[in-house]
Amino acid sequence: MQQKKFVTNIAFLIVLNLLIKPFWPLGIETAVQSAVGNASYGEYAILFSFSFLLNIILDFGVTQFNNKNIAQNNHLLTKHFSSLFTLKLVLGIIYFFITILLGFLMGYDFRLMKLLSLLAVNQFLISMIAYLRSNLLGLHLFKTDSFVSVADRVIMIAICIALLLKWFGWHIDIMNFVYAQTFGYILTATIAFATVYFKTHHFKLKWNWPFSIMILKQSFPFAILVLLMTFYNRLDSVMLGYLLPEKIGSEQAGIYAKAFRLLEAGNMIAYLFSVQLIPVFSKMLKHKENVENIVKLSFILLITPALMVSVGCFFYSAELTSLINHGATDSATEFSILMLCFTAVSTTYIFGTLLTANGNLRQLNSMALIGIFINLILNFVLIPHFQAFGSAISSLITQFFTAGIQIYFAVKIFKFKVNTKLLMSLVLFLIGIIAFNFLSKFISGNWMLNFVIASGSGLAWAFISGLINIKSILRFVKYK
Repeated sequence: MQQKKFVTNIAFLIVLNLLIKPFWPLGIETAVQSAVGNASYGEYAILFSFSFLLNIILDFGVTQFNNKNIAQNNHLLTKHFSSLFTLKLVLGIIYFFITILLGFLMGYDFRLMKLLSLLAVNQFLISMIAYLRSNLLGLHLFKTDSFVSVADRVIMIAICIALLLKWFGWHIDIMNFVYAQTFGYILTATIAFATVYFKTHHFKLKWNWPFSIMILKQSFPFAILVLLMTFYNRLDSVMLGYLLPEKIGSEQAGIYAKAFRLLEAGNMIAYLFSVQLIPVFSKMLKHKENVENIVKLSFILLITPALMVSVGCFFYSAELTSLINHGATDSATEFSILMLCFTAVSTTYIFGTLLTANGNLRQLNSMALIGIFINLILNFVLIPHFQAFGSAISSLITQFFTAGIQIYFAVKIFKFKVNTKLLMSLVLFLIGIIAFNFLSKFISGNWMLNFVIASGSGLAWAFISGLINIKSILRFVKYK
């Protein structure tokens, strides 16, 4: 029953998000970067990543802890909501002051400090929305959460379109772009708060020292994990700005942001799996249910499109970057490398979520610490020589290494049997889509037609190779 509910909800969530979220990085952000230039957008990308590195202070693992806790104990929502909300506010204030202090220590001027301050506010709002959504997910209100998950993007897209088209005398620049995000986050946080409040019918701001200390102690392992994973996922842009001269660093960070954009869009969909899976895994594990089937199902559902996207983008990197970035192909090489990361990141979203739900944070923290170490060394070695391309290579190696470790831990801890049939199907599928994409380049002079043919062939090959079995999926969905 849990498996059928998961498939239904994830299908609804993906459809809704596919209609809205990809338009933000592929449409709005691309248009904004074209309007303001690589250097200006690169400064924004560096500061955004900088503000993101300290995100752990905002949350301290409270959101993941709450997601798991509410899923296993629904009655705790009303009891803990007021105290946790107050704790989040206090953490937000601490985060803001530490971020600003570090900005001064980094030597940022007034203009950059103003931008960093606004980005810090946005990070707080994002964190608050994530916490409020964790309550909805913990209650298994997946459809309600789906609507809340796209609300900020809908609002921000509308405002940015008005800015880009210069309606009402408005104009686009980086500050106005960030202001649009702030407004969208404020409205979405308000909607999310009202939705959770409706489920609790009780809220009062109050500070409870014993409760807050208890929660922080329990969520501390989650906090360390989030901190470490944030560092090895978000260090690249910051390192480009730190290791290269100012103007070159901003320019290269802008190029890296272009290359990273489609990967970010894909990650949005992969991330949806993880936030849906945490409460499902947590509840099943609490009741000692076997999770092997749902892990296999979710892995197949995610790895199939991930491999198709990764390989397709590698072969058609120049054409896709030209299409996305209005004719600019200066990020094509970095794009081809970064999109290969999508397969590794998708794998992480499945097995990392399973290990988190099971409380295997010591193993995950060890993995993340090694990931940071690898990422730092590679960036220090590669960025001075290869700039944004070096950073992309660093990310690729780090992501696949950490994904492999998480698979190893999951197999060892849950004693999963080595599925030889699945592994063979994956190898056959990968060989097939590589061949389809390579041969498709010679079909016609229209790259879009060739790309569509390669993608369609890859989808058909997923069934032919046995990676996806349509009969078992239909039986699975119809299962009562």
